[in-house]
Amino acid sequence: MASARRRALALLAGAVLAACGPATGPQPIAFDREACAHCRMLISEPSFSAQLQAEDGSFASFDDPGCLLAHGAAREPGARLWFHHLRDERWMRGERTAFEVVSNTPMGYGLGAVDAGTPGALSLDAARAHVARRAGGAEGTR
Repeated sequence: MASARRRALALLAGAVLAACGPATGPQPIAFDREACAHCRMLISEPSFSAQLQAEDGSFASFDDPGCLLAHGAAREPGARLWFHHLRDERWMRGERTAFEVVSNTPMGYGLGAVDAGTPGALSLDAARAHVARRAGGAEGTR
């Protein structure tokens, strides 16, 4: 009887979650416990965290904006990119993000996410080029 009740509750919970639809924004990150989807280091600094939502609705979290930009799935059609603002306690969608060059980031890519249009900041495409140039030596600089 108890197992039938548990199955019914599980089915009900699944139906409720399905009715809510897929998540459409960044998801909570378990800081100091969750590993970066690219470099596998623990995600420890909220100011440099980033997330990718794949077209299938799944999420991947990153410890450095450069890790997300270096990750192959970041260029897949339908992928949504999210970056935590460098200074403010908020997330930004990829198309609304620019990047300041900063000296210390978790994996040494040297980028911090700021609002698009910030004077002197790199566009998303320029940040991808920056990451491509630095990718060879960025691993292990934590």
